[in-house]
Amino acid sequence: MTTKIRAIAPALIALACLALAACSSGGEGEHAAEAEHAAPTSSSAGLPNGNVSAGEQLASTKGEATGQSCVDCHGSEGNAPIDATYPKLGGQYADYLGHALEQYRNGQRDHALMSSQARNLTDQQIADLAAYFSSRESQLRDLHGVH
Repeated sequence: MTTKIRAIAPALIALACLALAACSSGGEGEHAAEAEHAAPTSSSAGLPNGNVSAGEQLASTKGEATGQSCVDCHGSEGNAPIDATYPKLGGQYADYLGHALEQYRNGQRDHALMSSQARNLTDQQIADLAAYFSSRESQLRDLHGVH
């Protein structure tokens, strides 16, 4: 009986290896497609690292499109918007700010002022603005105790 098992064992091992190989194969193209849909390895769709000092300077620079700067509308350090419908930016997540500016720039978000303000921003400028405003003290609040 042990002779038969010794003769069959290599065949079973070979069969198991074939089954595993069939399950894991998919070819190069399938792996490339999986990599294409994988989560990004950097934040904000690959924006470069932001510079807080450069962002602070840029936040006060008047844009050609509207003649306004970021702080003209969102207030000093992004926490004093001139209109209650404008968001406070100070202390917001840098990834969120960068993503929002990219969307305004690319036309995925539409706002009369922001779309034209963001249209000519480079990736580095977006990263710098996001780094600056995220580094400011947060005055963001949730809705607890509002009513």
